[in-house]
Amino acid sequence: MKAISTLTLAEANAIAAAALAAARADGLPPVAVAVLDASGHTVALQREDGATPLRVDIAIGKAYAAAGMGVASRVLHQRAQDNPVFFNALASSSLGRFIPQTGAVAILGPDGALLGAVGASGGTGAQDEAICAAGVNAAGLVAA
Repeated sequence: MKAISTLTLAEANAIAAAALAAARADGLPPVAVAVLDASGHTVALQREDGATPLRVDIAIGKAYAAAGMGVASRVLHQRAQDNPVFFNALASSSLGRFIPQTGAVAILGPDGALLGAVGASGGTGAQDEAICAAGVNAAGLVAA
């Protein structure tokens, strides 16, 4: 029987902590970082002092989209522009949790298995994506 790869709480916390450290190092405004498992459930969530309330919802939505499709939300943003009807249906069928905006990356294990995704909100989409990737890389996993 093959073991199933899962994202651990320790890994999720390490990703969130490293992403927040990257945000501070880059001088970003206050951010929220959400780490979800491959099923789209929140494993770790941090909102910096001063981050506005919607930052949490946006970070979760970006991560939910990346986890659900197994790719970075930057890719999904482009796909949404090319196929808006389908992506509107995805947003509707996920009860609004699916946000295909740049700022999240999929988390892969060393074996290439999808473990989840991390999303951020507070900077530009590119800045959010960069701190997410930094968090994943610092935890010894693969950002995709």
